[in-house]
Amino acid sequence: MPAFAEKYAYGPTRVQFENKDPRGFAEFKRMLAEHSGVGSANTQLGVQRERPSLYDLIDEMRRLTVPTLILTGDEDWPCLMPGVLMKQNIPAAAFAVMPNCGHAINLEAPGEFNRIVSDFLALVDSGRWPQRDPRTASASITGMQA
Repeated sequence: MPAFAEKYAYGPTRVQFENKDPRGFAEFKRMLAEHSGVGSANTQLGVQRERPSLYDLIDEMRRLTVPTLILTGDEDWPCLMPGVLMKQNIPAAAFAVMPNCGHAINLEAPGEFNRIVSDFLALVDSGRWPQRDPRTASASITGMQA
């Protein structure tokens, strides 16, 4: 795990964390190196490898009615388009993109992350989280029919 952590921590969606908070990043890397190698391998083999692609779950997404917040960093390239996919297909979804953030958004910008999540929870708790207006699902940008 120490050798894995040394490489994985510097992936293209994690270096933003190092640039913002070198001390916090060092703690992340240290803790990652302490993970169980067997547990990490089992997670990759039993969860990551076996889960379906989001692109195979579109019909299920369209049936969701629960309030949904999709939150990603604008430098978390592997998650941007899947986030758009979920926003397009989950009727009660909102999509927030945090600027200059990679995959560790809660660690890179904890104040902004906590504000966005807190606002979401407050709206859900008060019953004010909306379902998407079906009129937004038009093939026309203006909504006008030919």
